[in-house]
Amino acid sequence: MKRPPDLATIRALLWARGALRHVDRTLATKTPADVAVRPPRSGLPSDAVRGVRYALRRRSATCLERALVMQAWLAGQGVHVPVVVGVAGGTDRFAAHAWLEGETHEPFEEVLRLPPP
Repeated sequence: MKRPPDLATIRALLWARGALRHVDRTLATKTPADVAVRPPRSGLPSDAVRGVRYALRRRSATCLERALVMQAWLAGQGVHVPVVVGVAGGTDRFAAHAWLEGETHEPFEEVLRLPPP
């Protein structure tokens, strides 16, 4: 049985929904390097990440949206990691992917690194 969300998890979920909206709107007209997501203002506990992950799944966030939101969440927790963007394949099977540094990214080759906020 899953435990019901506590207030901190709900606050993290609401922050993530707003962060996703900001990322989505910014990426509509600008580059990933132009996206600046603010970490949550208050010191939410690290286990409140449940709310962030739920919001990302519920919204079906792209890998880039997910990486940018998680980067900001982690910055709010005092962990500063870059977002990495990579590509794989050739002209016939091209693919792109974004992830946080330290996550598995095979067979993608890094082409862009976005520093933490």
